[in-house]
Amino acid sequence: MITVHHLENSRSQRILWLLEELGLPYGIRRYARDPKTMLAPAELRAVHPLGKSPVVTDGDLVLAESGAIVEYLAERYGDGRLLAAPGTAERRRQTYWLHYAEGSAMPPLLLKLVFQRVEKAPAPFFARPIVKDVAGKALRGFVDPQIALHLDYLEGELGKAAWFGGESFSVADIQLSFPLEAAAARAGLTAPRWPRLAAFLERIHAMPAYRRALERGGDYRLG
Repeated sequence: MITVHHLENSRSQRILWLLEELGLPYGIRRYARDPKTMLAPAELRAVHPLGKSPVVTDGDLVLAESGAIVEYLAERYGDGRLLAAPGTAERRRQTYWLHYAEGSAMPPLLLKLVFQRVEKAPAPFFARPIVKDVAGKALRGFVDPQIALHLDYLEGELGKAAWFGGESFSVADIQLSFPLEAAAARAGLTAPRWPRLAAFLERIHAMPAYRRALERGGDYRLG
């Protein structure tokens, strides 16, 4: 049986969503974040050396990285659902988004989270203004403009078709859900500037399989 090693409030939620979309039986092994560091627990290293989530086991196979997991599950079990045929323009577009989501979209959102925490982190009174000033300049001068650049790009791309991968809902939309939910939580995803992206989140949040994944995976909040 497929087992999802599921870390709370993490990328593994979209793996549960994919499995629900495909109607596959699966088990969940749950992991809680350290309440102080918010990092994954050391027990995950017993599954994969990096100790990150998501990790999926399927028989003897241990597979990490969201894009690789999504592609593997859709190829092996999808029977043509959610993933276009190899060699097609749709498949190339979907593959692009599988890589783009983590390789390009997530880094500035991760930096946003880090610098926001640096701004709020305890520091000696004489150093606190300096720390806040450095973090604020990094956010305003680089991080926030980069996030806006990517959101503008995604807004434009979503205007070309009904979904990111084409006219049909696909793995591309599942993969991009996490950076867009992170953007909504960390940077704001205001409808006047990015109406298609805001509508995209509303659409996916209403999907039955998405709701079932939340019921299986538990509370899901991105900071």
